[in-house]
Amino acid sequence: MLNEKVAKILYRIADYLEMEDNFFRVKAYHNAAHSVETLTKDIESIKEEGKLEEIPGVGKGIAEKIEEILDTGTTQDYEKLKKKYPVRFEELSSVEGIGPKTIKLLYKELGIRNLDDLEYQARENNIKKIKGMGEKKEKSFLENIEFARKFTSRSILGEVLPLAEEIKSRLIDLPQTDRVEIAGSIRRWKETVGDIDILVISEQPVEVMDYFVSMDIVGEIIVKGPAKSTVRLKKGIECDIRVFDEEVFGAALMYFTGSRELNVQMRKLSISQGLKLNEYGLFKKEKKVAGKTEKEIFQALKLDYIPPELRENRGELEAAKKREIPSLVKLEDIKGDLHLHSTWSDGTTSIANMVDQALKQGYQYVAFTEHTGSLKIANGMNEDRILKQVKAIDKINDDLQGFTILKGLEVNIDLEGKLDIRDEILEDMDLVLAAIHSGLSKGTIEMTQRIIEAMENEHVDIIAHPTGRKLQLRKEYDLNLNQIFEAAQETGTLLEVNSNPIRLDLRDLNIRRAIEHGCKLVLNTDAHSAIELNNIRYGVGTARRGWAQNKDIANTLPLKDFLKVLKN
Repeated sequence: MLNEKVAKILYRIADYLEMEDNFFRVKAYHNAAHSVETLTKDIESIKEEGKLEEIPGVGKGIAEKIEEILDTGTTQDYEKLKKKYPVRFEELSSVEGIGPKTIKLLYKELGIRNLDDLEYQARENNIKKIKGMGEKKEKSFLENIEFARKFTSRSILGEVLPLAEEIKSRLIDLPQTDRVEIAGSIRRWKETVGDIDILVISEQPVEVMDYFVSMDIVGEIIVKGPAKSTVRLKKGIECDIRVFDEEVFGAALMYFTGSRELNVQMRKLSISQGLKLNEYGLFKKEKKVAGKTEKEIFQALKLDYIPPELRENRGELEAAKKREIPSLVKLEDIKGDLHLHSTWSDGTTSIANMVDQALKQGYQYVAFTEHTGSLKIANGMNEDRILKQVKAIDKINDDLQGFTILKGLEVNIDLEGKLDIRDEILEDMDLVLAAIHSGLSKGTIEMTQRIIEAMENEHVDIIAHPTGRKLQLRKEYDLNLNQIFEAAQETGTLLEVNSNPIRLDLRDLNIRRAIEHGCKLVLNTDAHSAIELNNIRYGVGTARRGWAQNKDIANTLPLKDFLKVLKN
């Protein structure tokens, strides 16, 4: 929790410094925040050991700020900046097109501090009068305010799942608990969640409830009962805990996993078979037919087991009746990660350390795909540095056995669909990712054609984060996805499922559409640090929600077979 708090303050200081055009310090604070955020060790311990300056990107000055945060909860400089710019950063920056500089301009010119202020001034047509804004931006802000508000009551899975797992771990360690499971939309790997649902088997529910409500991560007790309690955690999200007997736990887990829509259909199916289904079991009149496990309930209803990720009432019940539920891709099926960034561009970890993590995850290969020249903000590499990295990777590969580093690039797609690195350089790479990083607000025809043009370049193997979305921050590009999928199938271009929990792009519904078009996918993390390689699980969860099987995912193949896919 302290790591997150320190990182959040450092990120916010970077935002304030960007408002003041202090770009050198912006990058320094941003890099330090990212390093703190991804630490696997408690930062308080690092401080006590006197090793804060050993954290990547943390120099003497920022180390002193971190100490001040740990000692007082804030810093004097941070408080001064907050007083100077009394705005709600989280709210305003959730609107697409609004960053620190725009926030400063809106505050300076119109006193806008939050979403309500922004909406009022936009509806009064005052924003378009500001120099550099105009009617188009004003209209865009109004459209995107609605999008931003839509997510105010939900949190990103990547932020909530680790918290749910921590609660589960603590409860499992209690002698009074026999089994603990996370349910709800988290278990379905939905990209955003409203709350945390925890189910427990215990013969001593009162003791479990006493422990649960007294945890140090609890901010407020909303309801406390003998078998169910609800709290609001200090991070702001609500958490429910329910205790059940072992004999009914499967029915409870099915019911509280959802989705609500599938539960309704399951109850209707049960009735059609002369049965009754609820959170306590499957019954024939008063006699319980099943309920101890989910699988026995599905079996009693003559259905295939439906994995939690598919339980959205999108045809999975019909498939289960026909015994046609697919064997979905699993985390252990992934053989390599094809989208990594190191300190050669905007990553925070060396190639060697990234490879160490990949080996721990049991991978056979990875690809380093650094940003290229035109993306200056990401320390994009020019052709000289690309060639130097190629030599460095070759040298590391010489010392590796049973593992291969592929040489790659993440090149930028310009406004005409051209790439920012010459073909002569690209043809020497093992693989090339192409992605859009600028001109994001162009129309559907332009955006679609840019990506198709890039796919038609013989050197482009993968389109990275194809729709460009960032959850709760930026909508998908305006694209004709049917045309994208058709072009990907025709050119043999792989489409990425970006596992960064902020992106999850392609999203679940689009994954299913892509597969139906005959497209092949890859699951990548877009990792900028070693610990972010673990984000692959979010991509796997999303792919499973999109009904993806191993045959749909190219990097479930061993290296030799994967390279054949690239060649084809």
